[in-house]
Amino acid sequence: MPCTIVVGAQWGDEGKGKIIDLLTGGVDLVVRYSGGSNAGHTVHIGNQKYVLHLIPTGILYEGKLNVIGNGVAVDPQRLVEEIMSCEGRGLKVAGRLLVSDLAHVTLPYHKRMDEAREAKRGAGKLGTTHQGIGPTYTDKVGRIGIKVGDLLDEEAFIKKVRSNLEAKNHFFKSYYGVLPVTEAEVLEPYRSYLPTIKPLITDTVALLRDALARGQRLLLEGAQGTLLDVDFGTYPYVTASNPTAGGACVGAGVPPSSVTRTIGVAKAYTTRVGTGPLPTELPPEEDERLRIRGREYGATTGRPRRCGWFDAVVVRRAVAVNGLSELAVTKLDVLDHLERILVCVAYRHRGAELRDFPNRTEIVEACEPVYEELPGWQTSTTGVRKWDDLPARARRYLEKIQELTATPISIISVGAKRDETIFV
Repeated sequence: MPCTIVVGAQWGDEGKGKIIDLLTGGVDLVVRYSGGSNAGHTVHIGNQKYVLHLIPTGILYEGKLNVIGNGVAVDPQRLVEEIMSCEGRGLKVAGRLLVSDLAHVTLPYHKRMDEAREAKRGAGKLGTTHQGIGPTYTDKVGRIGIKVGDLLDEEAFIKKVRSNLEAKNHFFKSYYGVLPVTEAEVLEPYRSYLPTIKPLITDTVALLRDALARGQRLLLEGAQGTLLDVDFGTYPYVTASNPTAGGACVGAGVPPSSVTRTIGVAKAYTTRVGTGPLPTELPPEEDERLRIRGREYGATTGRPRRCGWFDAVVVRRAVAVNGLSELAVTKLDVLDHLERILVCVAYRHRGAELRDFPNRTEIVEACEPVYEELPGWQTSTTGVRKWDDLPARARRYLEKIQELTATPISIISVGAKRDETIFV
């Protein structure tokens, strides 16, 4: 099994961190392939809680090599802070973390641009995290981006920074009406971060090529989710990269032929952070109850997540786009108390029933969910470790998810801890 991809099958926050952590024991390298410090993976080990933003989840395992791939937007400040945090908690980072020289760098002017754009949008804001990720990818596509490898050549780095500041400060002053970014704001922190980052920078394309040639096993770790993909999600309420399986190959620099397993992670219900359509969103009181029970707050921003019933239309889109071989269903235990559970099987739009996720966000916003109701099991699943020991109604609920998505479930999470898991 040379290469396994783990992707979010909804709007992110599906619990990918736990699933990646569970799978890491069976691989040699863990590779983060997209997104930036705007995402977070939360992992519970014993009584300890770890929240990672840029460093791959494999850092929690001894003897595993971790790679930040070329598709990631790397914020040097956040990376150094995260390294220090890991080391402060006794996690060895030296010799276990490498960063692609092809990854693009998030700098202070990207964050200033992110904040300025959101403020300019007013009521139409997208709900970004103000981490500068979108502007970093904008520069990448606009061919004015600065790569991690450029950090190794101070003269070239300074030249590129000055060129970018000239154009960006013009917009900051004349269009956005915000303070410009000074050269010192970029260069002084850069010089302080470089001693920590420099030893990590390498050609990860060659590294992973050689690892595959040796028969080593890779786990490609995504951030966000399929419905936040810039191409396939609810545009413009999306992230700026491709967190889908295709983006994994591009963002890690590995060939599609090396991929043998693609796991989609889906909650037993649905959540999303920020603005944008959520067809199965619960009424305010029910939404708040499920949010409290499921501890649904963003790992990066702490923002409350909006909650809804399981949406099979969304997950079918994820199955199609990613070619999912299996599903990992998380937070089944959060539904333990419910008398009844609804499952969205289709959408209704202007009298027509839609089973495929609409490509136009305006249509998604106007859709009504078509539900099937199932009885709840009203007993705890947290202590269950085998499929056959699940309550019959919980098994029926999971079977309905498999039926609606035409995808087998291989992992069921019934709690935050490593051992609170059922392998099917």
